[in-house]
Amino acid sequence: MGGKKKEVKEKPLEKMTSKELREMAMEIPDIVGAHGMNKAELISAVKQSRGIEEEGGAKSGEVRQIKKKIKELKVKRESALEKDDEKMAGIFRKRIIRLKKKSRRAA
Repeated sequence: MGGKKKEVKEKPLEKMTSKELREMAMEIPDIVGAHGMNKAELISAVKQSRGIEEEGGAKSGEVRQIKKKIKELKVKRESALEKDDEKMAGIFRKRIIRLKKKSRRAA
C-alpha cells in the first residue's frame, strides 16, 4: 500500500470558532493577550502574524482604544474637579462626549 498521506487542509479563519482561533493564537509567539481578545481581534491578529492583508471593514481594536482614552480623560476630569478648575473640567467633558460619539460610529 502507498505511503501517501493526505494533506490536512485548514479551515478558513472566518469559519473557525473563537476557541479554535485562541488555541492557534497561543501557538504563535507574536500574539500576546489572546485570552482577552474577541473573535474579530483574533482573526486580525492571526492574519497580521501570517502576513495576510485584510479587506476594509470595522476595526474592533479602534473602539477599545477610544474607550481607553475616555477612561484616561475621566480621571483627568475628576482631578480637575477636585482642584476646582471648572474650565479644564468642561474641556475634558467635551472631549469625552466627542470620543463617545466616535466610538458609537466605529462600532
